[in-house]
Amino acid sequence: MCGRFSLAVPAEQLATQFALTEAPALSPRYNIAPTQEVAVVRAGDRGRELAMFRWGLVPPWATDPSIGARMINARSETAAEKPAFRGAMRQRRCLIPASGFYEWQAQPGGKQPFYIGLADGQPFALAGLWEHWRSPEGQWLLTCTILTTTANELVQPLHDRMPVIVPPKQYDHWLDPGITDAGPLQELLVPFPAAQMRAYPVSRAVNRVTNDDPSLIAPLA
Repeated sequence: MCGRFSLAVPAEQLATQFALTEAPALSPRYNIAPTQEVAVVRAGDRGRELAMFRWGLVPPWATDPSIGARMINARSETAAEKPAFRGAMRQRRCLIPASGFYEWQAQPGGKQPFYIGLADGQPFALAGLWEHWRSPEGQWLLTCTILTTTANELVQPLHDRMPVIVPPKQYDHWLDPGITDAGPLQELLVPFPAAQMRAYPVSRAVNRVTNDDPSLIAPLA
């Protein structure tokens, strides 16, 4: 699964990598947690646009938005079939920029957090789905979820699932609104190559959601 991640990237770099029309004003975040707002890149009328959505997808048919807390991830193997995700899989795919994500390994002294990212330290895109939900009062809530797949050799010792990472050359393919069948997208819903990633233990301070500073991603001494 993917339950925490970070995004600390200069605005200009983010705009260049995701071909945004303007650089987003985002503060560095090192401990992004479910139900918080996250940056999402989606296809807009005038090209790609970045918006802030709540992490935890709320289906249009939900009667209570709290259901989103249980839908922070969607299994890529079944997302096209599940009532909560199939509409978004057809029409509302997105990219969720990240610098890295966390996973926890059970150890004798308790769960040890690891920080996982690309070996070159560059930001990357998680495959996401987004949805809109309207409250009884008529207010709109935009939410998203992160797609997961089986873990690669690097992540497997920590967890049996990992987020789907979309290579830059496949951004257009994933966001293409003309693709409404999940079939052509299956080639993207696979584990990212372990050789291109790194993982290392970090402080358990990340366990507390209120902690959010660069020390959280520093390798454990």
